[in-house]
Amino acid sequence: MPVWEGWKALWEQEWEPVSKAALVGWLTFYGLFLLYALTNRGGFLLIDHVNLIVHEAGHLLFGWFGSTPGLWGGTLLELLVPLALAVHFAYHRQTTGVAFAAFFFFENFLYISVYMADARAQVLPLVTVGASDAVEGHDWFLLFSRWGILEHDVSIARVVRILGWLGMLGTVGGLAKHGAGRRSAAAF
Repeated sequence: MPVWEGWKALWEQEWEPVSKAALVGWLTFYGLFLLYALTNRGGFLLIDHVNLIVHEAGHLLFGWFGSTPGLWGGTLLELLVPLALAVHFAYHRQTTGVAFAAFFFFENFLYISVYMADARAQVLPLVTVGASDAVEGHDWFLLFSRWGILEHDVSIARVVRILGWLGMLGTVGGLAKHGAGRRSAAAF
């Protein structure tokens, strides 16, 4: 059997069903979180404390491969952690686990967009691990400057923020659709 057929067979396996009570509970949780995120004016949500720790760990981890990977590492690890969890849960066909990991993958876009939008203004306090004099500067200032797009920081951040919201809403919609009766991979 070709590799593609093996992956296709794996993907078509049945997903873990979601009970009505669990579906109502998860949809309530996501609805409340979305409301909280929508009404938050500070740009830093409670979950972003966790995102910040993962972000800083990414700089340390990817810093072993050089300064450029170290610079990218914060955002990379911030996205790789929930993505890896989503892949793990998908492999095991755990519907609510995939939804949770995917939801917070996209929630990271909100957090990242706040940091991107601050590239020129640099009013956000910088957090670092280790000696503060070793910090090169604001991640997105450095990246956008290298790419010659610094003047577009706010516009790029707006697009990233919209993608985050669309991803979170799409994840909740996918969970609702899957939990409403569809049990195959095609439903999610």
